[in-house]
Amino acid sequence: METSGTTLPNDVEALKALVHSMARRADEAEARLADARARESATEALIAHLKLQIARLRREQFGASAERSRRLLDQLELQLEDLEADASADGLAAEAAAAKTTRVGGFERKSPARKPFPVHLPRERVVIEPPCACPACGSTRLSKLGEDITETLEVIPRQWKVIQTVREKFSCRACEAVAQPPAPFHVVPRGWAGASFLAMLLFEKYGQHQPLNRQAERFAREGVPLSVSTLADQVGAACHALMPLYRLIEAHVHDAARLHGDDTTVPVMARGKTDTARLWVYVRDDRPFGGSDPPAALFHYSRDRRGEHPQAHLAGWPGILQADAYGGYGELYKDGRTPAPVREAGCHAHARRKFFELADIAAAARRKSRGGQAATVYPIAIEAVRRLDALFEVERTINGKSAVERLAVRRERSAPLVAELHAWLNGQVARLSRHHDLAKAINYMLRRWDAFTRFLEDGRVCLSNNAAERALRCVPLGRKAWLFCGSDRGGERAAILYTLIQTARLNNVDPQAWLADVLARINNQPASRLNELLPWHCAGKIPARAAEEVGCV
Repeated sequence: METSGTTLPNDVEALKALVHSMARRADEAEARLADARARESATEALIAHLKLQIARLRREQFGASAERSRRLLDQLELQLEDLEADASADGLAAEAAAAKTTRVGGFERKSPARKPFPVHLPRERVVIEPPCACPACGSTRLSKLGEDITETLEVIPRQWKVIQTVREKFSCRACEAVAQPPAPFHVVPRGWAGASFLAMLLFEKYGQHQPLNRQAERFAREGVPLSVSTLADQVGAACHALMPLYRLIEAHVHDAARLHGDDTTVPVMARGKTDTARLWVYVRDDRPFGGSDPPAALFHYSRDRRGEHPQAHLAGWPGILQADAYGGYGELYKDGRTPAPVREAGCHAHARRKFFELADIAAAARRKSRGGQAATVYPIAIEAVRRLDALFEVERTINGKSAVERLAVRRERSAPLVAELHAWLNGQVARLSRHHDLAKAINYMLRRWDAFTRFLEDGRVCLSNNAAERALRCVPLGRKAWLFCGSDRGGERAAILYTLIQTARLNNVDPQAWLADVLARINNQPASRLNELLPWHCAGKIPARAAEEVGCV
């Protein structure tokens, strides 16, 4: 019987040559497969990177969107992280496979250019011992031409230490009196925790959203067992010590002529169940109109969302409040209020969001692809979004300019757009049922038209309330980690620490380094000079973090 396969030779040497040939071809096939996988992984990573860039650009172009958009960005970043790791591993596998053969070249992935390491990081020089003689001729007459430096980023694990402060006692041989230096300062009376430790504890809990029980577990793994109750004592005492700075920031915020206001939910434990409490924020940020006063964020806690809370927060404050259409602010806007009624400025981002939800073609397609009921996409909503985007586009050109310059540009370019938008909205709402979603979105603006056109009267007014929404972003992130506040007092402490941390971030100051500096100095600081400890006075002394987003849009 004849076989269809290749006839094998009977000679041993010929068989060896055939085996070597087949092994070489197998290596080449393996190398080609690994190369193809590496190229595919690199392509997927590039696509994910471009998708993330497009999502970010769209978010910047069309203004701040709902938390759904924020979650989409987070999901894309996680996907990109995994794909980059896959591409790196497949690239190494392709190199290893290519090394076995001379015919298949290794795949060279074009990685993004890495930025140089920050200049403020300390450098440790490790000099490789040079040769004592020329490797070519053996001569010892070597002359240095220069050097090549390869930088590798390393990290030193956290180190714990106990500082022993010794106070020696002396007795006077003349009068037998005993002399001894005073005890060292502690942030917490009879405390045992240093300023840097307390700053880390507070920032991890309120800035990085790590509850005390998780921090205690990590400390124990590092060889420093500390109970949660012990850490909680330090948090309460440190918060009490920082209260004067909270009051100073509160006074600074209330001194503003214009504020951003918003609120969000925060779960709180109550007799075996969870209630829904509120965290309120009032942001002073004059940078969009070229103001020189430093920005600050003031948080308040309340057990519910009754209108009496914002009325108490802003009692005695006359100015312009940029906020959503929450009815609890209504008493602030009434004529006859003492000392003067607060002037309302509407948030065009809120108004745009209502139209955008009715014009989101991509969301409707996703819902239909998942088998859900297909949402209707309204051309009227698309046109409303386009008209509002034109206003935001004007705002981007004047962001950071003086109030006078902003007002002049708005009267020239934005006022005609607003007049056209008003006439168009009135024409559309007349054709719709009052119960239609589009009619509700249109009436949201028409019923508050004076508030939505306030920016045409005052160059300090922003087009949106995004400054407050950005300041509140830390709370939804924290809710996922700590789930709820343990009590009303816990919510009040959270408001105090959020105020300090978010204000430091707004001023581009590292919150943890600033808290450590403040806790080390606050008890020795005269009351008349406490304002020197505020973040904007420490901006040049404390390392800065990444700059916060600034602007009305």
